[in-house]
Amino acid sequence: MNKATFCIIAAVVASLAGCASYEPVPPAFHRVLNEPYHLDSGDVLRITVFDQEGLSKTYPVDKAGYIAMPLVGSVPARGRTPQQLERELADRLRDGYINDPDVTVEVEQYRPFFIMGEVNTGGQYSYVPGMTVQKAVAIAGGFSPRAEQETVDITRQIGGRIVTGRVRTSDPLQPGDTVYVRERWF
Repeated sequence: MNKATFCIIAAVVASLAGCASYEPVPPAFHRVLNEPYHLDSGDVLRITVFDQEGLSKTYPVDKAGYIAMPLVGSVPARGRTPQQLERELADRLRDGYINDPDVTVEVEQYRPFFIMGEVNTGGQYSYVPGMTVQKAVAIAGGFSPRAEQETVDITRQIGGRIVTGRVRTSDPLQPGDTVYVRERWF
């Protein structure tokens, strides 16, 4: 074997070794799917205050992570569960406005997810509960002819950190996830 052939073979083996260095996603990546939902910018909330028609309506979580509600003003929502926000709103309303307020917070519309790469129509799409990567790809017009169709990369915020991991197309999505469909090699 001459030196040129050896160099080509070594380069091919080295490039394939890079593919084999893939590490599975950290356990927290999937564990977050079983945790209570945490609110963030882009969510739209249905807040109901029993017997208070003027306060009961939809409120968007703004870019700073707050909702603006009459009487209580701006209330931080980012990172809280709907139940935590319910307690906070009830406490604020109880403080001089309403005796024993009964408050419920429901997510009326989840923040969008994003999909890009080897799909026919990448972009921002509405999230619906129970969404998987396969459903997200279908919403984006399906895989392009060059798409790697077994796994995708998902970027997700977990505990204030941005984490990217490669998952199977049957895995569930979270609101706010970014899906990247890679090009296949062969």
